Amino acid sequence: MKPFSLFFIFWVIVSGTIYISAFTRKDFPEDFVFGAGTAAYQWEGAFDEDGKTHSVWDTTSHCSNGSNGDIACDGYHKYKEDVKLMVQMGLEAFKFSISWPRLIPSGRGAINPKGLLFYKNLIKELRIYGIEPHVTLYHYDLPQCLEDEYKGWMNRKIIEDFTAFADVCFREFGEDVKLWTTINDAPIFAIGAYGQGIQFGHCNFTRNSCTETYVAGHNILLAHASASNLYKLKYKSKQRGSIGLSIYGFGLSPYTNSKEDEIATQRAQVFLYDWMLKPLIFGEYPDEMKRTLGSRLPVFSKEESEKVKGSSDFVGIIHYQTVYATNQPGPSLFPSLNKCFSTDMGVYLMIDGNSASFEVDLNPCGLERDLEYLKLNYNNTPIYILENGLPLKHDSTLQDTPRVEYMQAYIGAVLNAIKNGSDTRGYFVWSMIDLYELLAGYVSTYGLYYVNFSDPGRKRSPKLSSSWYTGFLNGDNIQLQRNLSSSSSL
Repeated sequence: MKPFSLFFIFWVIVSGTIYISAFTRKDFPEDFVFGAGTAAYQWEGAFDEDGKTHSVWDTTSHCSNGSNGDIACDGYHKYKEDVKLMVQMGLEAFKFSISWPRLIPSGRGAINPKGLLFYKNLIKELRIYGIEPHVTLYHYDLPQCLEDEYKGWMNRKIIEDFTAFADVCFREFGEDVKLWTTINDAPIFAIGAYGQGIQFGHCNFTRNSCTETYVAGHNILLAHASASNLYKLKYKSKQRGSIGLSIYGFGLSPYTNSKEDEIATQRAQVFLYDWMLKPLIFGEYPDEMKRTLGSRLPVFSKEESEKVKGSSDFVGIIHYQTVYATNQPGPSLFPSLNKCFSTDMGVYLMIDGNSASFEVDLNPCGLERDLEYLKLNYNNTPIYILENGLPLKHDSTLQDTPRVEYMQAYIGAVLNAIKNGSDTRGYFVWSMIDLYELLAGYVSTYGLYYVNFSDPGRKRSPKLSSSWYTGFLNGDNIQLQRNLSSSSSL
């Protein structure tokens, strides 16, 4: 167990039992929103039912005999059951994504009535119980037909098609949805899907990561801006919602106290944060990226710059762990995803002194650093923490005490940031229930509820973390008690 340095968490160890006393929901602003999340491909299943066509994620997950999201949690059929779990927990908001090929199977044109009905029913069910829907329009599941037709995010045609898809969502669901995220984890999606990483829509396919990463990122920003401006011009005054883009927050910190590692951290911030945040807030790419990339970095026209600038009402932050930056050669996180991007950045990134994997630690200080960075450098733009969670081996125990410790530490870090002036407005646990995970499949999961993926009925069972979150949301002055010698196995 790792000690926490936050002033509002303290530990009392008595006779082999640990007690944790901390803050509650009542310590946060009344209009702050607490929720949990899923994503369409990872939760819904029903991959070829009721008119849905294949997405690029379907295609890639079927390339081998490994796991896939064909059934996943069967949320498509069991959404009412899951909403009941949310109600029991006292959840205030639910973050989910809309499957583009379920709603518009051909990528553009005709709406699938059964797909439309599913999302209307899900949103209606949430609103009946006072749970706020937070909708992500794109969580990596591009219709395969658009990838086949024009290479998806590599082509500017995606801007028009994505905007038309967003228009359908705003029109059909916008009366009941007040929070929209256009594109999930935009920089990491561009880095991972357009390098040597996850080749969405293909089985064996090599991309030119030295150019395509930045072209995809450019089109992502333009598509986001196009959908956002459409919303503001056509819907916002009536529907009174907010729209934003989400990025991955690394909690970057120098690996050592050296001046060189401090410079490396600043350079990593440019490539990982400023790459998309500076256009969103100020309308231009960072000067350091322009110097480094030259003609490989696309250029905004004056009109495009004006459209992108100010196009996000908020920035969504996805954060799991603290990452350390150094200029010393060695293994790094990104070469496995995108060698050229790593070379361009010129920084080596490590977790807890090594870079073997995206393993998560219990150090919440990195999240506070992310929030402070946005406060100081981006006009204290409103923030929602859209994903934050701890992966644990799936078939282990319902007594997921490490996840409770993680949640308590990170929620505490959010509270600390708010007290220091950050305009952070919401926090979402990843994930509501165990899901099919992008990199881990069903081996390690993040859920507050256990899903038995061997059971055709996909039975859900509450974990200790769901009980803790329930108590926290109810404003109870709760304590976590754990006998060090006992555990609850599945």
